[in-house]
Amino acid sequence: MKRFRKIKQLTNNRFLNLFHLEAINKKGGVFDYFFVSRNDQEHLKLLTHELKPEGIVIYALMRSDPSKLIMIRQYRYPLDEEIFELPAGLIDYGESAEEAAMREMKEETGMKLTIYQGGKPSYRRPFFMGAGFTDETSTTIYGWAEGESDIVNQEDSEMIHTLMVDRTEAERILREEKVSMRGAYLLMHFIHSDQESPFSFLD
Repeated sequence: MKRFRKIKQLTNNRFLNLFHLEAINKKGGVFDYFFVSRNDQEHLKLLTHELKPEGIVIYALMRSDPSKLIMIRQYRYPLDEEIFELPAGLIDYGESAEEAAMREMKEETGMKLTIYQGGKPSYRRPFFMGAGFTDETSTTIYGWAEGESDIVNQEDSEMIHTLMVDRTEAERILREEKVSMRGAYLLMHFIHSDQESPFSFLD
């Protein structure tokens, strides 16, 4: 049984829009349900049921020192403060997730990303970000970072500081700082990863 009737797009923005559903509860009653999406109305996942990712997050180790993970500290407008995250971004039209990750790594940190291709494909699938309020999915791209960090390619609205974090600092960040959910879980992987085989947790 379909659990909604009408869909109405309430906003018309470039990156994110609000939608209204005439939703149907388990007793057949109709109620208002609101959610946001990065897709246009034609490509909402409740219509397509596709698992195409809108975004990526990047788990990148320093090529020259694999004991260091690349993180960022970024100002976020909804919070009016900086939080700790991993580099991330949206997939542009026509891009693969890997191409988006390489582009975003360069834009946000100034560094070059080389994709790690090993491990189980199931760990690279898109996963939902918060299905109670959005149909957005994101996938994790793993790899090696090289070069010096800079802010030359950052957009005017981006206030990002690049960090090279070891396990001790990762523990401190989880204990003391404000961290994105994706960043927190990936930091936990990093802390417990094998230093001799740092991507073995993907096998």
